[in-house]
Amino acid sequence: MTGKQLFGTTLALGAALALGTALTPATPLAAQEHAEMAEMMHSVEYLGGRPNSPFSEAVRVGNVLYLSGKLGTVPGEGLVEGGIIPETQQTMRNIADALERYGSSMDEVVKCTVFLADIADFGDMSRTYTEFFPNHRPARSALAVAGLVLDARVEIECIATIGLPGSGGGDGGS
Repeated sequence: MTGKQLFGTTLALGAALALGTALTPATPLAAQEHAEMAEMMHSVEYLGGRPNSPFSEAVRVGNVLYLSGKLGTVPGEGLVEGGIIPETQQTMRNIADALERYGSSMDEVVKCTVFLADIADFGDMSRTYTEFFPNHRPARSALAVAGLVLDARVEIECIATIGLPGSGGGDGGS
């Protein structure tokens, strides 16, 4: 099974499990792959949670990593100053660091959700954000919210693969 087939099968199986339906394998080999995928989907790791925190920094389900939202903070120093561009740069560096910690990379990001305190910052955020994806363009959603923690201007969460062959390529849109 190729990396893309594995990822597609993982997503299909996850959707079927979430809906409480079953996928019926057509052949014995498909049945074996189905069993392996079902086992993988039930393998959930909660990563990087702090003792008093109500969430994990990341959750790994099979070869998919769900990264919690990141802000433009520097550890021990707080939110970077200077507005949306420096905040977006630091946010993206924080995402890259977390992905690396859990065995992934920016080249394996497949989806990001961007939360903006002011939608007027979209253009500057988008130009800065794209600098961090020189090889591909993950799917992306962006929305304005009423406010963010620490009075941040941007928060970004990502979904990435972990070590799938062929991940990170492509010339899709952003």
